[in-house]
Amino acid sequence: MLWRLAMNLRDLHVPGDSFVLANAWDRGTARLFEGLGAKAVATSSVAHAFTLGRTDGAVTLDEALGQAAALAGAVDVPLAIDFEDGFARVPEDFVGIVARAAATGAAGISVEDHRRDAAPYPLEEAVARVGAAAAACRAQGLHLTARADGVMHGAYDVAEAVRRLTAFAGAGADCLYAPALPDDDAIRRIVAIGPPVNVLAAGDALGSDLAHYAALGVARVSLGSTPMRLVQRTLLDAAAPLLGEGRITALRHAPPADEVDRFLG
Repeated sequence: MLWRLAMNLRDLHVPGDSFVLANAWDRGTARLFEGLGAKAVATSSVAHAFTLGRTDGAVTLDEALGQAAALAGAVDVPLAIDFEDGFARVPEDFVGIVARAAATGAAGISVEDHRRDAAPYPLEEAVARVGAAAAACRAQGLHLTARADGVMHGAYDVAEAVRRLTAFAGAGADCLYAPALPDDDAIRRIVAIGPPVNVLAAGDALGSDLAHYAALGVARVSLGSTPMRLVQRTLLDAAAPLLGEGRITALRHAPPADEVDRFLG
């Protein structure tokens, strides 16, 4: 079953034929996305941290693996794990950690080039980590997405992201991902590296639809924590007048239970 899902996830990554990777935060949202037609789902480190009342980067390896196992067991489509920096202190740690990730039933993982405190790994070390993660993923039959997060964190520019992702491709990454790219030209530069590319549906990227990114050669658009933030926006908009002014009518847009139940039964 695991190998089938891993192959399915790999086969979904076709440059120019973008699919949506729907990031869920619990079994219910994973099944909801699957029921609505998602071809694959993923965890979100930010959304997971929010469910625990924490900020991003405060989830432990055991917690991340536990959530991945729960979500993988809830759906029949492939699951990818938002695995932060891989929770590995040194490249050699990826052998055991990736084996544990595979045991959850997940079909793939992503690994960032930033430490959990958001500081980037030096390029040589970042490439060594991706190479070790790629080898471990091949041994376990998992799909690996290598991330260059420096543009998002303001740690380096697009040119450095291209440099790093080119090296990550050479180290064996299956998919390349630089969150928060500033424009279409930056996306084209990443696509030109060769392997399938992921774009994050957040910020300015929300101004275009899936067909736009497909035309740029993008293979995958992930949702990240945006769906949870959308839910939080709805809650904030309703809770303020409810708790501040007693306006119960602010809750009137909640869907009836049976509308959701049909995806969970």
